[in-house]
Amino acid sequence: MENFPILEMPEEIQVLVVERIAGNSIKDLFCLKESSKSMKALGDQCRVYHFYDVLSVPWGLNMPTEFLRSCYAEGNPSTLYLKEDGLTFMKLASDAGCERVVYTHTMTRKIFWDDEKYFAGLSRESVERIGKLLRSVKWGWGLWHGDRFRAHKAQLIAAFLPLFYSFQCAPLLKQQCYCLWHIDISKDDNMCDRCFWIKEVGLFFRDFEPMSMIRDTMKW
Repeated sequence: MENFPILEMPEEIQVLVVERIAGNSIKDLFCLKESSKSMKALGDQCRVYHFYDVLSVPWGLNMPTEFLRSCYAEGNPSTLYLKEDGLTFMKLASDAGCERVVYTHTMTRKIFWDDEKYFAGLSRESVERIGKLLRSVKWGWGLWHGDRFRAHKAQLIAAFLPLFYSFQCAPLLKQQCYCLWHIDISKDDNMCDRCFWIKEVGLFFRDFEPMSMIRDTMKW
């Protein structure tokens, strides 16, 4: 494939390309910035920091504090999600289109306020994809593992897991006890919407960890 002639494009188009690359891959943007002085200048513009997805970067890479601070100053959705301890800021990040936060905000509204209105904005495919991604890298948030979180988890296990396993909307693949450990492999994928969301909320309870255990955001 031939190289994309970005330097031949009008500057406003170059800016849009750089912003899109920033949202898709931090690594690709840094490579682009190294390709020419003009690309470095565009990549260093303050507005570009709004588009970085810092959640896609393994924490072990130790992103520079100044970089994270610049992202946060530009209202970057992923840094709002990491930094702010409140549902309002999670909603802002969700409205900005950060899909990981859309998923997390939806689950939080369901768990603490029994609010299911955000379910309609997520397809089954996206819920499963984003959920698996977040659970695999253990992205959580500091609000959840308090007494209310544990109480809602106990309620789900007591009241909803028996419904999940007894409702005959799809074949059971394995007969398990009424617990969360095997909920993701216990029922055929053709289950009804009610059972699907019981499963996904159950996986959220099972696998998520508090944000405060993972990343120190106080430095920025």
